[in-house]
Formats: sequence, C-alpha cells, structure tokens
Amino acid sequence: MDFGWTDEEQDFRDEVRTFMSAHWEVDPSAADAEGADTHRKVVEVNLAAGREGWVTMAWPREYGGREASHVQQLIFNEETAFHGVPLATIGSLIGPTLMVHGTEEQRREHLPYIANAERIWAQGFSEPGAGSDLASLVTRAERDGDHFVVNGQKIWTSRAHRADWIFMLVRTDPEAPKHRGITFLMADMRTPGITPQQIVQMHGDAEFNETFFEDVRVPVENVVGEVNRGWYVATTTLDFERSGVHVVQSARRQLGRLIDALRARDVVVTKERAAVREALADTAIEAEVGTWLAYRVAWMQSHGLVPNYEASMSKVLGSEVAQRNARRGINVLGLYGALKPESPHAPLHGVYSQLYMWTVSRTIAGGTSEVQRNIIATRGLGLPRA
Repeated sequence: MDFGWTDEEQDFRDEVRTFMSAHWEVDPSAADAEGADTHRKVVEVNLAAGREGWVTMAWPREYGGREASHVQQLIFNEETAFHGVPLATIGSLIGPTLMVHGTEEQRREHLPYIANAERIWAQGFSEPGAGSDLASLVTRAERDGDHFVVNGQKIWTSRAHRADWIFMLVRTDPEAPKHRGITFLMADMRTPGITPQQIVQMHGDAEFNETFFEDVRVPVENVVGEVNRGWYVATTTLDFERSGVHVVQSARRQLGRLIDALRARDVVVTKERAAVREALADTAIEAEVGTWLAYRVAWMQSHGLVPNYEASMSKVLGSEVAQRNARRGINVLGLYGALKPESPHAPLHGVYSQLYMWTVSRTIAGGTSEVQRNIIATRGLGLPRA
C-alpha cells in the first residue's frame, strides 16, 4: 500500500480547504452533531459542494459523479470532517445501492438529486425491537394492487424531520425465515401517514427521530431489488457505510482545539502537566492509526478490491477513538469540562461535555463494536463462528 499523495491529490486537498474556508464558519459551541439552528448553513454548504461535483465524486459521470478515485473521495470526506462540516451522507448510501440493485427509472429519478445534494434522505432500518439484530424487524408492508401499505415504526432515523425521502426495510412475508420475507422500499416523506417525531438526546440535540407509518401507500415501483429479497439489498447499503475517516478526523479536530487552548492557557487544568500530555498523546496516536486504517479502505476500493473486515476494523477503532478522545478531554478539563455550552464558565464553549455524551452512541450506531469484532474474527482471522 502506498499512501503518498500525488501532486494532483495534494492540489485537490488544497482546493477543498480553500472551499471550506469560504463556505463554512465553524460554530465553536457546536459538537459534530447537526443542530436545528445550523440546518440552513448545512444545506447551503452541501449544495455548494454538490455544484462542485464533490459529494459523489467517485460515482460514474452518467449518474452525476466525476469518476474520480476513491482516494480523492476520501480526501474530500477527510477535509470536511476536519473542518466540522456536516454532509448529507445518507443519500450517498442509497445511491450506490440503486446502481447495483435499482432500475434505470429509479436511477434517473434519484441519483442526480443525490449527486447535487438537492434531496435529503433518511434511513429506516432500526426499530424498537430490531437494532443490531436488524432481521427481527416487524414493520409490515402488505400488497394492495399497485401499492404496498406500510404500518409500523422505525427509530433512530437520522434527520427524518428534515428528509425528503426515506429508504427502509419492511416485512412483506411474515411466514418466511427472518432474513427472508424482507423488502427494501423507498418512500416520499410527504406521503400521508408518515409521521417523524424528534428524540431529544441527553446532550440536548434532536437529530434522531421515531418515525411512524400508518397505512402509508408506497408505489410498487419504489421497491429496490426483488420483493422478499431486501435483506441482500440492505447488505450492499451497509457495505458503503463503514470506513471511518470522518470519525477520526473529527476527533483530531477537537483534540487540536484542546491543545491550542492549553498552550494559550485559556483553560484551567488541575491535573499534572505530564498526565495531561500523556492523555493527549494517546489520543493523537490512536487517531493517526485510525486515519491509516481508513486510508487502507479507500486504497483497496481504488484498486478494485472490496473491503469487508478492513472496513470493520476502521469502524471499531474510529468509534472508540471518538469516545476516548471525549473522555480524556473532559478529564483533562476537570470539573469545568462537564459544564454545558450555555454556561459562561464552560471551557471551549462546552464542546467536550457535549462530545462526552454524544459519542456514547458511536459504538452502537452503524453496527455495534461487538458485531464489527465478530466480522473481523470470522472474515479477517478465519475463526469459527460460536
């Protein structure tokens, strides 16, 4: 593996950095999660990136991409995360799924809007009783002529209250084994009977939703892939979810802010300086390792390889680095570190207290660390299943 940057790649990195400086002003009081007050700015910067062709730059040109390398796409994702720019990433998950499993009509209908960041998507996978064991889902879809009628509930649907469309898994054959009888559907969020309700989390943000479906009529042509074979479509979607470069770069960004504040003596620290240096060095080393693991995933993709357990390795480390960075940072700041952003005494505008609470979900969302370690063990190390 050669992770040196070509002149073209370095020029592109510089171009993205210039773009970020012109289009995004980091809110010092904001954690990485998107808050409602930043939605307008998020939409604007996503649209601007879409006009540059960067949101889906590794896609084929016929679908709105630039046929750029996966390494260039990684550079863009890395720089946006380092600058704290929330991107409309859910659409970039359904896009490749449509390329693999969708009809030509579905591709023409949705891919240009995703590439231009003009359509916000939500992901309707998890349910109150089906998280890591996703195949236990019970949301039903019954065929009625040219429509499926959907009834049920999804949970942890990111930004569903902002979304234009949602892709989801529904059970269409309750008699089949649980991994069968599942269908992959797309639905317009304006369809009568879809009701998202925001979930206020412990750090005060409300990006997640419970989404209720009551007699929602979804056209049959919105099925992706085959009816009752949606589980296999969903695994394609999940393969595009786990790389991790944005997670470790976000941790590096916050770590850099803490180091700058310590050097300027803008924050009060009660711990011994040696202990502080050791904690910060641990995070810096782990983030560096996480960066190289994410680079490896992009390198494999750029050489026509399919990362599997390698992506799980990146996901595990990235998630846990984010948690450890938050824990170490809040401990370095002492009791002041627990103050929320609204307190005038909160160091760094309370960002580490927010991160400490927000990163709890990192080892759960997108596939738990336990699930990822099972993938690494069986597919990477060749260990037998228990």
